[in-house]
Amino acid sequence: MGPLPGLQTGGLARPRIGIAGISIESSTFSPHVSGDEAFTVRTGSELRAYYPFLTEGRELAEAAEWVPLTHGRSLPGGAVDPETYRRMKTAIVDGIRAHGPFDGFFFDIHGAMSVVGLDDAEGDLATAVREALGPDTLVSTSMDLHGNVSEVLRDAVDLLTCYRMAPHEDWLNTKERAVWNLLARLRGPHGGDPLGRRPLVAWVPVPVLLPGEKTSTRLEPARGIYAELPRIEALPGVVDASVWIGYAWADEPRCQAYVVVTGDDREVIIREAERISRMFWDAREDFVFVAETGSLDEALAKALAPGAARPYLISDSGDNPTAGGAGDVTWTLAQLLDRRDVTDGTITTLVASVFDPDAVSQAVTAGVGATVSLSVGARVDDGPHPPVDITGTVFSLTDGDPDAGTQAVIAVGGLHAIVTERRKPFHRLEDFRMLGLEPTTADIVVVKIGYLEPELYDLAEGWTLALTPGGVDQDLLRLGHYRLRAGVYPFDRSGSPDLTAVVGRRGDTEEVSA
Repeated sequence: MGPLPGLQTGGLARPRIGIAGISIESSTFSPHVSGDEAFTVRTGSELRAYYPFLTEGRELAEAAEWVPLTHGRSLPGGAVDPETYRRMKTAIVDGIRAHGPFDGFFFDIHGAMSVVGLDDAEGDLATAVREALGPDTLVSTSMDLHGNVSEVLRDAVDLLTCYRMAPHEDWLNTKERAVWNLLARLRGPHGGDPLGRRPLVAWVPVPVLLPGEKTSTRLEPARGIYAELPRIEALPGVVDASVWIGYAWADEPRCQAYVVVTGDDREVIIREAERISRMFWDAREDFVFVAETGSLDEALAKALAPGAARPYLISDSGDNPTAGGAGDVTWTLAQLLDRRDVTDGTITTLVASVFDPDAVSQAVTAGVGATVSLSVGARVDDGPHPPVDITGTVFSLTDGDPDAGTQAVIAVGGLHAIVTERRKPFHRLEDFRMLGLEPTTADIVVVKIGYLEPELYDLAEGWTLALTPGGVDQDLLRLGHYRLRAGVYPFDRSGSPDLTAVVGRRGDTEEVSA
């Protein structure tokens, strides 16, 4: 992105732009249900402040009249409670009707929200938003690359873009790009024409569905595929180019990969969308896990081997809360507690984490230094293992974390089990240090995660991605998908897809062709 284009003949001098959306990644294989308590809802000035590029004095901030309505954001989890979704959807639609009309709309979503009883939650929300806005409002949509772009979503919006990095270090840059694209269209030469401001969209569904841990942009082939996107975006007649990996832990017909190129040059956007789609399909068997994988026992064997590099990181990937896992699966903790070579005090092992408010309350009552016997976890997801019995010393108690609430660390010899009041991902060194734990001097750090976020990636002297059970099991074939479309790899290896772009401009059905 360069400087925002100056106002051109026909463009809007100061367009009026609304902001709203819902963002969550939801596993349909997790028994967890995401209710009102899961969402942080921002409205008005608080919502605008969520986007630093819209702060006073910034170029984008001054280029339009911004009308922030309402946005709900949650940590990944299970499918959303339908009443929770209905309330947020109604608030968005009512806000549009109360504060519209709008020239443009920034629709900030994830793309992998599942709602109990719906197959395409973002498509449902986008349809309601479009109906409330009317046909003339230009809608720009920012998404996670692990989202899905159904036909319904595609046909309700005008501009689509998504992250280009996994891990998502460019999440904020992507939102800014979506806003920049919207303003560039509204201020451009056709900005005053509701039809002319709409770009063409070339959309190709690619029947591949892989976990994010196999498609990290740190490694090929994803790195090379995503490196093509800025080059395509720079071509004359192109607005944006994006690739969605799709969301692997929902069993819905929309779940697969997608390529979308938007712009005004029909030939170029079709050519590039189909080229990238073919690159993705041809590379489908080349995607590999971002780290060496193995069972938990295999990971521990490497971590405990003489001379092993420390700290050694083990990803407890099957219950990763940032992919939609419940966060209270006890399978891995139970295995660790059964191993004397982990609990005998000769090494330090940090285990993050299991949430259980009752267990935390009991630890608080006992106090730091007390010996406690607790039944922990598996209140939400007891499929892999029932609640685990743990007897140890209350090492520390910490209040005030906005995600976790109160946190207790229970020490069993050298094993330090973190139990939280609420679900929380552990991605930063400070997440451990605030509990009195020092990850840089630990021998083993076990964390419910897939690919390591940047601070943990830098921390790890050794790393195994353990293929553990849970709602976001990396072994997709044992999860039991049965509602995907025919031909989706690796569930169906017999396909030879027609990767022809569907191209059109919203509302102009004559442009749509297969």
